[in-house]
Amino acid sequence: MAKDQKVQASWEPETLIADRLNLRRKSVHNVISLLDEGATIPFIARYRKEQTDDMGPDMLREVAAGLEELRSVEAKIQTVHNAITKMGKMTNVLDTSLRFSTSLLEVDSVYAPFKPGHKGTHAERARALGLEAPALKILNGQSFGLESFINPSKKGLECAGDVEKGIKHVVADIVSKDKEVTDKARSICESCGVLMESSQAKAKNSQDKKRMEGDTKTKGSVTEYKAQKFEQYFNFKMPVKSLKSYQVLALNRGEDMKVLNIKVAIPDRGKAMLIHFAANKYLKNIQNQYQNSLIRQAIEDAYDRLIEPALCRKIRSDLTSNAEKASITVFNSNLKNLLLVSPVKYKTILGIDPGFKNGCKVAVISPTGQVMNTDVLYLHDFKSNKITERKKMVSIVTKYRCDIIAIGNGTACRETESIVADLLKQGLFKPLPVVYSIVDECGASIYSVSDQAKKEFPDLDPTLRGAVSIARRLQDPLAELVKIEPKHLGVGMYQHDINKTKLETALSSVVEECVSFVGVDINTGSECLLRRVAGLNAAKAKHIVEWRLKNGYFTSRQQLLSIKGLGKKGFEQCAGFIRVTNHTSGDSASETVQKTSSPVKDEKKGRKRKLEGNGPKRAKQRKGEMLNVWNPLDSTAVHPESYDIAHRLMEHLGADPSDIGQEHFISLFKRKSTEPNLKKFCDEQDFGFATVKFISDALKQPLSYDLREGSQKPLFKQDIVSASDLKSGSELTGRVLNVTHFGAFVDIGVNINGLIHKSKMGRFGKLAVGDRVGVKVESINLDRQRIGLILQSVNETS
Repeated sequence: MAKDQKVQASWEPETLIADRLNLRRKSVHNVISLLDEGATIPFIARYRKEQTDDMGPDMLREVAAGLEELRSVEAKIQTVHNAITKMGKMTNVLDTSLRFSTSLLEVDSVYAPFKPGHKGTHAERARALGLEAPALKILNGQSFGLESFINPSKKGLECAGDVEKGIKHVVADIVSKDKEVTDKARSICESCGVLMESSQAKAKNSQDKKRMEGDTKTKGSVTEYKAQKFEQYFNFKMPVKSLKSYQVLALNRGEDMKVLNIKVAIPDRGKAMLIHFAANKYLKNIQNQYQNSLIRQAIEDAYDRLIEPALCRKIRSDLTSNAEKASITVFNSNLKNLLLVSPVKYKTILGIDPGFKNGCKVAVISPTGQVMNTDVLYLHDFKSNKITERKKMVSIVTKYRCDIIAIGNGTACRETESIVADLLKQGLFKPLPVVYSIVDECGASIYSVSDQAKKEFPDLDPTLRGAVSIARRLQDPLAELVKIEPKHLGVGMYQHDINKTKLETALSSVVEECVSFVGVDINTGSECLLRRVAGLNAAKAKHIVEWRLKNGYFTSRQQLLSIKGLGKKGFEQCAGFIRVTNHTSGDSASETVQKTSSPVKDEKKGRKRKLEGNGPKRAKQRKGEMLNVWNPLDSTAVHPESYDIAHRLMEHLGADPSDIGQEHFISLFKRKSTEPNLKKFCDEQDFGFATVKFISDALKQPLSYDLREGSQKPLFKQDIVSASDLKSGSELTGRVLNVTHFGAFVDIGVNINGLIHKSKMGRFGKLAVGDRVGVKVESINLDRQRIGLILQSVNETS
């Protein structure tokens, strides 16, 4: 085969993905086509429901990740096939093995013997000695003379034993690459109870011993994760099927740190079953006892030396891959819940970045997020006058009439909380109804020295920027958190054990989904927020802000087409996620809608005027006017490509387009857009039901609708509980900070986050970041900084 000839894998990506994810092949094929055309996941999820069987963003991400993985396998197959062909060593067996490979590990296993510097396998060396021919004769039951291959002057052929050994290596290689045998081996592994075993690694020298004991002075020491962290895995044995993803990642980490020895143990009965299967296939027509014995020995050798190690590598690889996927899923879920926490609107907030010696940095932000004041309060420094500093805080809160105090959860958080709670208890903020909330400050310090922070606050000290960020995180979590790389937000476990590229890609996709589905007002959205909208990027977001500065308000989604570099494809992808509020002057909403009541009618009017003699100049002028006219649909989630469907639906239900977003319009839509009525409309108009249903749901919302309003709200408090006050049976309210596969960590208002183990969640089953929960203290160990909790209620009001 020529080097540049295309090598076609013996599988199709859509078929493999559909089988793995239990999806319809046709819908997977459609998703792949859309992705190849440049469609984004939010766009596909929201506006191509009919083509994808209404797949959600999470499933679409799985399809996209699976596609990327399989395409990398296809590329690797091509590269390896070309390399082996160029060497002149391509055989039918190798060709088949490569084409049926579905993972990079399998392709690498085929290519390993041919890599530069590799001495070649036993089978390759035997073939080089001319022993493949007799091996094939034996497998075909043909007789041959062993003596004729003996050559005392050539290594490997010096005696009958050497020849026999070489023949067995060739037979073993053929058996190990037989697809029926490898498929059977995997099937047996799934049913015979394969175990994962681990033990404490033995120290090879004194330096190893110090490292394993956690000697921080020794180079390469495990300062943070000492050997004691892995004690539960020192004598560990568990069926592979029962392993949890966090256990797999922990075992991998222990092995990487040379603290653990890991072994995949396939039971002896699994070996016996596979050898029996292979023997039935290869010995069926072998009558000669000598040949029968030689093949049987080769089969056993194939299992011990080739098949079992390959199976163990595959099992480890699959376990790691699945564990990474499961961990990324948890990251995604936690991040999504964090970003979609309900914003605290129309409140003046005092943000506090707590500290001891260097003071607490504070910033007051207005209801619109503008910085009104910044300062440093030395609430904990023994050199300062604490009474004066407290009075200073009271003065700031009362002067700017702050509604909420947002306290970062870092160093000195609980001490600062204690002071704030004490001031509240004394009533020093009255008559203001001040409350406080603990805010997760993960990534705030990274943001404070970022280029984005410098651009926003060029004259503000980086430490004070952190206080601004903490306040804004409470006011509008999504708008603030998009400024920080998701990996810095502390929303998962074992992030350093996961493929960095896969994690960052997945988390970035979740941010894009959240920003897009919430929607961004193009006239007020920051550059950071706009670049996270599906179909936009940093350059396009910058051009939008520049257009805004030059031309003023956007009045129509269609004006996006004039943005440099956006184009029709970019417009298609982002238009539905952009909101355009009505900033027209002199026109009422009713008058505006009358001008744009139906694209179909307007098009007919345009044609009519042209026929009446207005000419192309008039048509061009009218097109420019239309771009500057606000359409209420531009403030909804309805995509411009579906405006005609929306107008026909409103006509079908007897709704007036000029009333979009008003209470009586919404009430009418809720009353009339029943499923039977919508299906009747779809049948009459030949529209997809999923698209029409989405349009109907979008028109049931006010123009100011924010999907985050139904999400969890921050936990506001006016009092504090000390960890020393807790006892078994104490009942508290808390907020979920992080969710893992083994449980959820909860902020219960003390300096230690409690853990609700999954076995203590009862009927509630699953929690999400941001959930407000009622818990009972089960156990307390202040020395080990651990509090065990039992879940009693979810989304409990404070």
